[in-house]
Amino acid sequence: QGTLQYIFEFQTLVCQLTGMDVANASMYDGSTAMAEAFLMAQRVTRRDKVVIAETVHPEYLEVAKTYTQHGDLTIETVHFDKKSGRILSGDLSKLDDKTAALVIQSPNFFGCVEDLKLLADKAHAVGALLIVVVTEAISFGLLKSPGECGADIVVAEGQSFGIPLSYGGPYVGLFACKEKYVRNMPGRLAGIAYDKNGNRGFVLTLATREQHIRREKATSNICTNQGLIALAATVYMETMGRRGLQEVAMQNAQKTAYAARRISEIEGFSLPFSAPRFNEFVVRAPKNANELLETLRTEKHIIGGLVLSRHYSDNPNDFLVCVTELNSKEQIDDLVQALSEIK
Repeated sequence: QGTLQYIFEFQTLVCQLTGMDVANASMYDGSTAMAEAFLMAQRVTRRDKVVIAETVHPEYLEVAKTYTQHGDLTIETVHFDKKSGRILSGDLSKLDDKTAALVIQSPNFFGCVEDLKLLADKAHAVGALLIVVVTEAISFGLLKSPGECGADIVVAEGQSFGIPLSYGGPYVGLFACKEKYVRNMPGRLAGIAYDKNGNRGFVLTLATREQHIRREKATSNICTNQGLIALAATVYMETMGRRGLQEVAMQNAQKTAYAARRISEIEGFSLPFSAPRFNEFVVRAPKNANELLETLRTEKHIIGGLVLSRHYSDNPNDFLVCVTELNSKEQIDDLVQALSEIK
C-alpha cells in the first residue's frame, strides 16, 4: 500500500504540473517517454506519420528512431527559424491527414519557449495530436502548463526534481495525457478503490492494457516503472511545494537573463535567437566554439557549454549555455570574465 500510495501521489503531482487529466507511474526517462508517445499517437489516430520539430533534443530523436525503425511509423522533421530559434511556421505544411502527431519541445533544445497554443491549433486542424516534450521540468514552475495550451500528450524528464546526474541515470520519465486517451497510454496506473466496508485502498488500475495480461497486444513493452526515482522526485516536489518550485524556476529565468545579457555585452559575442528563453541560450562566438570551450576548460577550468556543431552544422561558432539555480552570480561573472579574456 505504501508503494501504491506514493505512486498515486506522484501521478497527481505530474497531472498538476502538466495540466493534464491522467499520468502514469513513470517511464524510464524523458526520451523513452517521447518514443512511447509516438506509438500511442499512432494507436489513437490510426495514422502512421509523426512530424517533429528539429529543435527537439537530438538524442531524444535518436531514441525515437530506434523505437520505430522496424515499424510502419515514419518521422518527418520541421526546421527552425534561424532568427527566433523557434519552429518555422511555414514548414508546418508537412502536417496533413496522415499525421498522427506534431511533436514540440518547449523550452526547446536552444532554450527558446515555443508558442504552444498556436501549434496546438495547427495540429488539431488536421486531426493530429500535439505531443509536448519538456526536458527541463523546473520550467513547469514558471511557464503556462502544456495542458492549458492545448497539448494532448505531455512527456518530460524529471531529473531536475532532486535526482543526481549520476553519469546519465537512472532518471524518471513523466507521461501524462487527456483522459479520453487513457486506455492507449503505456505504463502502469495507480488508482484509489474502496472495499465493501468503505475502506480506502490503492490499487493498480486499467491493467488490461498491460503486457502481463495482453501480451503482444499490450499498449507497450514497458511493464515496469522507475519507482525509486519517482519516489525521490515526489519527495522533492512535496517538499518544495508550489511556491518553492516557482522560486526555483524564477531563479533559473533571472540568472539565465543575467548571463545572456552579460555575455552579449562582450565584444564579438552575440545571441543569435530572439525568442523568450528559459534555463539555456545559444551564444555565437567570434571564433570556433570547440576551440573556445576547450581553452576555457584547460586554462580557466570552466565547462562553458555544449558545442552545437555536434548536432547542428549551421554555425561552428555557436555553443549552448545552461544556467540554473545552482549557479551563483559570482560564477556567471567568472564565466563572462574568462570569455572576454580568451576571445
